[in-house]
Amino acid sequence: MDQNSRNTRRIAKNTLMLYVRMLVLMLVGLYTSRVVLSSLGENDFGIYDVVGGVVAMFTIISGSLNSAITRFITFEMGKGDEARLDKVYSTAVLIQIALSVIVVALAEPVGLWFIENKMTIDPERIPAAVKVLHFSLASFVINLLSVPQMASITAHEKMSAYAYIGLLDGFLRLGVAFLISCSSSDRLVMYAALMMVSVLIVRSAYGLYCRKHFPECRFRRVRDLSLIKEMFSFAGWNFIGVSSGVLRDQGGKILINLFAGTAVNAARGVAMQLNGAVQGFVTNFMTAVNPQITKSYASGDHGYMSYLISKSSRMSYYLLFILALPVLFNTEYILDLWLKDVPEHSALFVQLFLVYTLSEALSTPLITAQLATGNIRNYQLVVGGLQLLNIPVSYVFLKMGAMPEVTVMVAIAISQICLFARLYMLKGMIALPSGEFLRKVYLNVVGVTGLSLILPLAICRFLPGGFPGFLASVAICIGSAGVSILAAGLSRGERSELLSMLKKTFRR
Repeated sequence: MDQNSRNTRRIAKNTLMLYVRMLVLMLVGLYTSRVVLSSLGENDFGIYDVVGGVVAMFTIISGSLNSAITRFITFEMGKGDEARLDKVYSTAVLIQIALSVIVVALAEPVGLWFIENKMTIDPERIPAAVKVLHFSLASFVINLLSVPQMASITAHEKMSAYAYIGLLDGFLRLGVAFLISCSSSDRLVMYAALMMVSVLIVRSAYGLYCRKHFPECRFRRVRDLSLIKEMFSFAGWNFIGVSSGVLRDQGGKILINLFAGTAVNAARGVAMQLNGAVQGFVTNFMTAVNPQITKSYASGDHGYMSYLISKSSRMSYYLLFILALPVLFNTEYILDLWLKDVPEHSALFVQLFLVYTLSEALSTPLITAQLATGNIRNYQLVVGGLQLLNIPVSYVFLKMGAMPEVTVMVAIAISQICLFARLYMLKGMIALPSGEFLRKVYLNVVGVTGLSLILPLAICRFLPGGFPGFLASVAICIGSAGVSILAAGLSRGERSELLSMLKKTFRR
């Protein structure tokens, strides 16, 4: 068996492991969200969502360096340079410590100013919101310091650790939800504090695993200024792309709060959680694929890299679509089944976020390929510049009286523009066959999507109400999507491989 075949099998094994993790976390997460929303109420849930968004804005500073750390660690593993890998890890730890100090120094005064002067909030809840800011910032810093360990686990493709510790994370969150539901104190503050404790426990578990299994995950004194310069140069240009993504996501929360209030923020927060549960399946798949894309570039195997990009783009879309279609057709029923009190605007937010995530699924492998090259200046200027348009364009529409969901509609339109810009840029950067990508990936998923919609559109509206009708609708949507993907979305070889794998699974 050649190396590429072994890599493909490793991707399949890691994806399956991460899927089991995700299935459990999705069920736990959906139930946890219901308990938390019920315990906090719409306004406090909205406060937590917005304040967390203010803190998350500082991923503008950290996100570019996080991407640099992940890329450099994976790249050096692909080259097989262990001495250089040790230096990269220790340098990353030093950078994250310095970055944590900077983030705290900036986030505390900016967050306090925003809560006290700009946030649409009941004055009596301002002290609680300030405490949430402190705990959310602490959680953020803990996650920041753990980035080198997380990057090492991903680069080594040890997804079993990622899966098991991820399950610990999910059950800790479930415990937090039960504790606040029984609490008689300020539940919003208690929730933020307990979430910080759960983050600390989970990140400690990742750190202990890395120290035990990976030789490079031990801090050593390093003074390699050229490496620091190289990482900061990469991060500097990547800052444009990261900041545009953060402004799009977190800035959208703030715009909605300014124009519509915390109740609509709660609706957006609910939609994000449901969307995140579905999106997690694709995230897990790409977590398994991303290291192989970067390592294949580092080893000079550009043919295998292009193959992985095209195949993973298509598969990412289909994995998401087969789950998203029944949600799109049954959004209101699912929300009623899931939550006791469904915030207004939630249904349309859910549907739009799913469409946006489907659009982004096609681009995720392209982003990984771009980062793998390290030559990202022109790419980020073009694509990052386009994404920066999200906030001003959304602001103009909201100022004109548009509904709050317009922030996601704008994001969908710009996402599609960015996809074509990425293809154009990557054609010159890594000789990616963009015409072949459009034919074999983009047109393929558009055709399969249209084919999959025919049966649900024709039948679902005539189904009876209630749970039996819901089950029938889900079965029709999944069946239609599955048959369309098998018939038109997969090549003959992929179809044979999938059916063979399913037969072996059933025999076992």
